[in-house]
Amino acid sequence: MARVVAQVILLALLQREILEKIISRCQSSQQHVTRAKIILLAADGWSNQSIADKLDIHRQTVRIWRRRWSEAREVLSIVEQEDSEKKLHQKILEVLSDEQRRGIMPKFSAEAVCQIIAVSCEDPQKCGYPISHWTPVELRKEVIKRGIVDDISVRQTGRFLKEGDVKPHQVRYWETPPSENKEEFYQQSEVVCSWYHQAISLYKQGTYLVSTDEKTGIQALERLSPKRLVIPGKVEKQEFEYTRHGTQCLIANFMVATGEIIRPTVQQTRTEADFVEHIKNTIAINSNAHWIFITDQLNTHQSESLVKLVAKQCQIDIDLGIKGKSGILKSKKTRADFLQDETHRIRFVYTPKHASWLNQIECWFSILVRRLLKRLSVKSREELKQKILDFIDYFNKTMAKPFKWTYKGRPLAV
Repeated sequence: MARVVAQVILLALLQREILEKIISRCQSSQQHVTRAKIILLAADGWSNQSIADKLDIHRQTVRIWRRRWSEAREVLSIVEQEDSEKKLHQKILEVLSDEQRRGIMPKFSAEAVCQIIAVSCEDPQKCGYPISHWTPVELRKEVIKRGIVDDISVRQTGRFLKEGDVKPHQVRYWETPPSENKEEFYQQSEVVCSWYHQAISLYKQGTYLVSTDEKTGIQALERLSPKRLVIPGKVEKQEFEYTRHGTQCLIANFMVATGEIIRPTVQQTRTEADFVEHIKNTIAINSNAHWIFITDQLNTHQSESLVKLVAKQCQIDIDLGIKGKSGILKSKKTRADFLQDETHRIRFVYTPKHASWLNQIECWFSILVRRLLKRLSVKSREELKQKILDFIDYFNKTMAKPFKWTYKGRPLAV
């Protein structure tokens, strides 16, 4: 039998330098390192068997990569002459990489996968299943029943849902205003947002724009065991069991122009009298200034006592009528109209129904929960109250800044 002569390997100086870099770099894959060594040893005149013995690999492996390099020699020479060293480096890595394998034919066609995803977006109850949402188990049964596929595993069905970014097990609440009130809803939203956008200029003119609301039912929870603080490799651990010591209610004011919380009220109740007293204390910061309070349409925010307070503070000497019978005090609507009067030095702006997300104080309540309440352990209501007040003081000194409000009150363009 004729002896097979090994192909001669000729290396340009730059090619040799790049191969040596591949070998010396710790980020290089082991496959690339071994194949670069084969080429360098072959260029130095080593036989296939000698290279195989030195690198502890099969002689056929040496033949393959010697041949692959020889076949790519012309291409490498062109790249070396016309392009940069970086591109030559990339091309050499391509030569030393495995050829892309064809692989097996997919069992499920792209059309079948699209149909499975489409079924997952349907209502399962309309398909005869007494369930609220699809799981891979029921979805598998349905696609087989429809003849989309002959058979498919539950696990594969779940993979297709994941690849299609379909999550039937998840749900989020959302609120759509009744169709007959949509325009009114958007008009009220635009009014609230327009005030937010004017907040800084109003503040410079001596008008305070304040976002106000209550956070009720803040529980004073005492964990039965102390928490275990975070250490490298382990997260903080919190005791599961706790003792309740009652609740507190926080009535807070968010100064829109500065981002500060002013004159908070922390107590056990949030009655009509409590809210009026809170507004009275807030106005006392500057009793001669103009105040605009943004709040929701809760009945205590449109109460008889609140109307009387505004009338007294604004020195409006008129007959307010009788609650439930006549005049400004007659109904919730008449009281709200009075409190919203633009001619008053102290007035209220109400967010639309089911739109608490328009009230900036709700954004701050989220900060309070994440930064304090979520992990808090206290032994009494009084301690809880002091912790809240201490956090507010710390927030005002270190974190307070106005929110960057970009929403303008209309549906976002799609």
